[in-house]
Amino acid sequence: MRAVIQRVLQASVTVGEDVVGAIGRGYLILLGVGAADTEAEAERLWAKIRDLRICEDEAGKTNLSLVQTEGEVLVVSQFTLYADCRRGRRPSFTAAGDPAHARELYEYFAGLVRRDLGRVETGSFGAHMQVSLVNDGPFTIVLDTADL
Repeated sequence: MRAVIQRVLQASVTVGEDVVGAIGRGYLILLGVGAADTEAEAERLWAKIRDLRICEDEAGKTNLSLVQTEGEVLVVSQFTLYADCRRGRRPSFTAAGDPAHARELYEYFAGLVRRDLGRVETGSFGAHMQVSLVNDGPFTIVLDTADL
């Protein structure tokens, strides 16, 4: 699995005219599911994100985790994180999980967030979405379970 974690002051996702998910201070997580990913990768990735100390303490140092700051989470599916641009000019997405598999793991990941935080906002899997955010810092981290 691959994730782009953006520490935000606020974020939302819209489908058509409807806001389907919105948060205040916390993390916007763009989540990509690979063809060979399993629930084990989802668990490992969420544990890493949950415990990352990238939130500021009262001294302005990145010493606190999302849980410690009672931050919110918005998870948006993004298969394009598996774009392979090595050949030609049109990306290939063959390494991304097929839609049924990706949806299952996306929902499983969101369930892990809900289990630990009590609440999670999500995008609409497979829909054309507009994502808005106010990046805090800016602070953006890219994680891949192949490297954890």
